[in-house]
This record gives sequence, C-alpha cells and structure tokens, in this order.
Amino acid sequence: MLLMLIEHQGKRPTIDPTAHVAPTAVVCGNVTIGPRTHVSYGAVIESHGEPVRIGAQCVVRENLNIRSTSRDAVEIGDHVLIGPHSSLKGCTIEDECFLATGVRIYQGARVGARSEVRIDGIVHVGSVLPPDSLVPIKWVAVGDPARFFPPDQHEEIDAILSRMDFAQQVYGLERQSGGSGVDMDMRELSRRETTGLADHRDDREL
Repeated sequence: MLLMLIEHQGKRPTIDPTAHVAPTAVVCGNVTIGPRTHVSYGAVIESHGEPVRIGAQCVVRENLNIRSTSRDAVEIGDHVLIGPHSSLKGCTIEDECFLATGVRIYQGARVGARSEVRIDGIVHVGSVLPPDSLVPIKWVAVGDPARFFPPDQHEEIDAILSRMDFAQQVYGLERQSGGSGVDMDMRELSRRETTGLADHRDDREL
C-alpha cells in the first residue's frame, strides 16, 4: 500500500523529508507537513482552496479528517497531538495543544496554545479558546471568548451560535427561522457544495 498524494487545483502537497506519513493516509492539494511530524493510517488531510499547514513534531492519529475551505485555512502549530476520529475544518490550533479522540473544531475557530480539548469535545464556528484552556469530555466551547457548556444545554449553546452565524460562516447562507428542523436552504446548500467539489474531477494522483 502506498501513501496517496493528490494534486488538487494545480497544487501539490509538501512533506518535510523527516516527517512520516503512513500508507493509506491521503494528502490532497496545498498541504504542508512539517519536520518530524507523524501522520497515521487512514488520516485524510485536504486543502479545498485555502492552505493546510501542519507544524513540527506533531502527532496526527488514525482515521481523522483535517480540511481547509475556500475561505478558511487550517494552521496547526508545533508539538500538537490530534486524536483519532477527530475533525478539524478551517481552524487554527496554536502550539502544544492536545486534542483528544473524536474532537470537532469548526471553521474560523482558534484554539490557544497549550490548550486541551478532551474526548468528543467541540469548539464551534468562530469560537476562540484562550491559551491554557480546557474543554471537558463531550462539552461544547462556543463564542469569542469561548464559554463552555455540557451538551444538554442546547438552548444556551444555540443562543450564542445564532450570533456566531454558523450558516453564513460555513456555507455562505442566510439562517432561516421559523421551524425546529434544519435552518438552512438545503437545496441551495447541496447545490453549492456539489458544484464546489466538482473540481476534484481534475485531481491527479502523484
């Protein structure tokens, strides 16, 4: 099995010769992986417009996804550990952070240096964790500066998220009100997403 490197939008990954990227990992587009960083099996690291930059001596565990968007780069500092089954989208992770198994860090979020996000923790869209923060297991950090909530405090989380404008930040759509279900135009969302992803048809395996 070979590492899959993919040219996307005419840009190729750059991997430091001292880094290790495991077979079955996928690295796509404008991605830079720094010295002595280890990327494990099944990791998928994708640039979709803006770059992805991973610093020195990071540990990227198995079966996770790191992805930039057309508006939000991914910047990961030095000496960062990212646990398996995690998802990082268009966010900034400063130096010496510990992100445990299954964390979710969303577009425009920033995790300050030496912070820890524990198992299944979430840092929501546009939220900012100061340095030396700790997000407990399964808790949600939301706001700038971030406030921390257990997952059952949906109304409090949603009140802050409505001001953070998730729909606009992530999909460029206006948030719809009046119902208790999806608060975005899913026909328009799916049209934009599939149109934007169509350029993968021109990808080239290296």
